[in-house]
Amino acid sequence: MPRWRSSYECSSFNPGQLPPAGIPEIAVAGRSNVGKSSLVNRLLGARLAHVGATPGKTRSINFFLVEREGAPCFRLVDLPGFGYAARSKGERDQWARLVGAYASGRDSLLLVLHLVDFRHGLLKNDILLQEWLSGSGLPIFVVFTKGDKISRGKRQQTRDGYIKDGLKSLDVPIVTSSIDNTGIEETRSFIESHLDARGFA
Repeated sequence: MPRWRSSYECSSFNPGQLPPAGIPEIAVAGRSNVGKSSLVNRLLGARLAHVGATPGKTRSINFFLVEREGAPCFRLVDLPGFGYAARSKGERDQWARLVGAYASGRDSLLLVLHLVDFRHGLLKNDILLQEWLSGSGLPIFVVFTKGDKISRGKRQQTRDGYIKDGLKSLDVPIVTSSIDNTGIEETRSFIESHLDARGFA
C-alpha cells in the first residue's frame, strides 16, 4: 500500500479553533486509557500523538496530515478520550460540546474508528458513543486495542463473541496491538480502501 508521510497540523481546544473542512478526515475515538494515542502513533508511523501516563490527558482535538504516494492527502483526527470518571462534570461537558461541534455536519468526516479495549469489549460509554455516532449518521468501524493481552488462540473466539453480543461496525473489527504491531497494516489498508471507495483514490 502507499507509504504514509505524516505531520502534526494543529490542535483545537474549542470549536472556533477547528481547521477548515475540505480535506477528507478519519477520526479516532475511544474511552480514556484505551491506548488511543499509542495506536494513532503506530498508524502514523511517527510519535506525533502525546502518550501520557494519566488517563484522559488529551483534552484537545488533534489533527494530523497524512500524505499518500499517488493519492490525495487526508487528516487523521485524534479525538480526546471520553468517560474518565476523575474528570469533573464541567470537563466532561466541555468534551461533549467540542466533539459534538466537530462531528456534527462535518462533511469531510468520512469515518470514525471506534477503539475498544479487547479485554473488556463494549462498555456502557462505548455503547453510548456508538448510539450517538450512528444517530448522527456517521459510519463506524471498530478497532480493538491491546490485543496482545489475549492469547492468539483465543482472539478470534473473543472477537466473534463481541460481534455476537452486538456492535456497530462497517466491517469485521480488526484486533490490534501497539506493542507488537498486530493489525496495524490491516487498519491502514481499511482506511485506504474506505477513502478510495469514497472517491479519494
